[in-house]
Amino acid sequence: MEDKYIGRLLDGRYEILEVIGVGGMAVVYKAMCHRLNRPVAIKILKDEYSRDEEFRRRFHAESQAVAMMSHTNIVNVYDVSRSEGVDYIVMELIDGITLKQYMEKKGVLSWRETLHFSMQIAKALEHAHSRGIIHRDIKPHNIMILKDGSVKVADFGIARVASAQNTLTKEALGSVHYISPEQAKGGRVDNRTDLYSLGVVMYQMLTGRPPYDGDTPVSVAIQHINGTPLQPTLLNSNIPVGLEQITMHAMCADLNARYASASDMLRDMEEFRKNPSIRFTFGPEGETVRTVPTAPVRQPVQERQPVRQRRQDYEADDREEKGKRTLIIVVAICAVLAVFGIGYLIVSALSGGGGTEQTDVTDPVVPQLVGSIWDEVDLSQYPDLEFKPSYENNDEYPEGVVFYQSVEAGKTVKPGRIIDVTISLGEQTDTMPELKKKSKDYATSYLRALELNLKVLTEEEFSEDVDEGYVTRTDPAAGETLKDGQIVTVYVSKGSEEKKTKVPYVVGSSLDSAKRALENAKLTYSVSETYSTTVSAGQVISQSIPANTEVAENTEVALVVSKGKQSVTMPSVEGYDVGAATDVLRNLGLKVNTETAYSSTVPEGQVISQSHKQGTQLEPDTTVTLTVSLGPEPAPSVPETTEAPPVPDTP
Repeated sequence: MEDKYIGRLLDGRYEILEVIGVGGMAVVYKAMCHRLNRPVAIKILKDEYSRDEEFRRRFHAESQAVAMMSHTNIVNVYDVSRSEGVDYIVMELIDGITLKQYMEKKGVLSWRETLHFSMQIAKALEHAHSRGIIHRDIKPHNIMILKDGSVKVADFGIARVASAQNTLTKEALGSVHYISPEQAKGGRVDNRTDLYSLGVVMYQMLTGRPPYDGDTPVSVAIQHINGTPLQPTLLNSNIPVGLEQITMHAMCADLNARYASASDMLRDMEEFRKNPSIRFTFGPEGETVRTVPTAPVRQPVQERQPVRQRRQDYEADDREEKGKRTLIIVVAICAVLAVFGIGYLIVSALSGGGGTEQTDVTDPVVPQLVGSIWDEVDLSQYPDLEFKPSYENNDEYPEGVVFYQSVEAGKTVKPGRIIDVTISLGEQTDTMPELKKKSKDYATSYLRALELNLKVLTEEEFSEDVDEGYVTRTDPAAGETLKDGQIVTVYVSKGSEEKKTKVPYVVGSSLDSAKRALENAKLTYSVSETYSTTVSAGQVISQSIPANTEVAENTEVALVVSKGKQSVTMPSVEGYDVGAATDVLRNLGLKVNTETAYSSTVPEGQVISQSHKQGTQLEPDTTVTLTVSLGPEPAPSVPETTEAPPVPDTP
């Protein structure tokens, strides 16, 4: 059954071309805006909604509010209108697929890709919330993934209208997987509702499944209210703990324990992006109160904490530890003063060389750890010392080898002394991702985000299978190891290489022969026809590009082909005055010859007959003979008689 809107012109401006999507409330069409000459998407309300006046009123109010937004991660709304009983929204036409379709193809997404998409969604929410607009229906179906990897969120504000109509029916199953507990209970919602739904979407990207599922929408909704989802890392051990914390914090069932705003959530995402080994501590009202860097000995390379950040964090922890030790020392000094008196303290200070740590022969000696394999160090040999390990990438020492200790080897220290030890994670590396057919901007941004201080170069090359502006290959290739500071070359397509060919000479050839010659030379052609008095019908009169000219393959050559001499359709000029008839025929390119004849029916000077019948096809310059009337034939003349002389009377 053909769609009733296809081919319609709304408001004399938007021509409906084809259906591109069907939702619960509306059908989405591809259309052409003839006023601005651009393709658009038009969402038309289904009949059951357009008949509801209250729904229509809210639909227009919400949609007009959304049309005031402008953000790179939000689908633009151009127009909201009603034409001939049709309520519709005109939107930006997106060349991409939904996140739902993307996940169906890829299954579980990497944590980097999840973070890449989630930060863009959060930025869209931050913009909308700043203008008082809550989405209410964040789900993979409403998130568009463009070819360059960027994200656009659709249907802002529309869910607010739909929420008044929705019940937990089977049709709601697609959305109920992502609704917040307060939505499931029918309570008041605010911007934190969108953050819960974003958390659910992140959970599904990381694990390949939503946190809750069931046979009915009601059973799923109840789980959102009362359930506790499995930790994502139990389903996918490759998820960094920090990203898991962000996801689960957004999904807190308690509205007040969640992130308070998209800005807060974005801030933690950015901290995690800079340092994937970070850990978060959240306060009772949802705020992030502390971040703690960690670095397990055997942590995967791509998840290790960046060197600079790790050093800063450990230095901060060291300052905190030293502060604690200083406090202990102060307390100890006070005790000594109380017991031994001021005089003994002064003598001890003078004899101790002004602050040098005092030791005796029973105090422990710091061992040589630099160069040792940390996992093989027997710490039980040093019961009076405390070692604080940290981990950093190091180009000079292999992974697992100690390359720094805070107290030099051989020094005698007091029991309980804390010695900082830094163990090498080896040379900082990562794996080159598959970037073929990704946009140039996406590829370079992704590589710079690896924090390997890569020197990213770009080179252009021709490609038959990759569109212009997209990556054809990388050096190193996908899957190869990347090292800190390495030079990486991204090759970007210039499109297909223009191959050259020579134009053959086809003038005078038949049209079929000319076509074959051009096709053999990998050229295209167009054909027009005209009359010719010198070139036979079906032969080429001219070609638009001279023979032997070198041009790119698939260049078009315009051919002009003869239709032969132009024929003339003989008119009827019988009854015309001979002068008028002659003018008519000469104007048609014919020649005229005249003959005369008497006619009792045709007045003198008019055409009695013509040598060629009306409708006959004649070539130009054909001679047509006209028989022209001389009028009625005159009567024959009678000779004059001579009167005979009178006969005399006979006597």
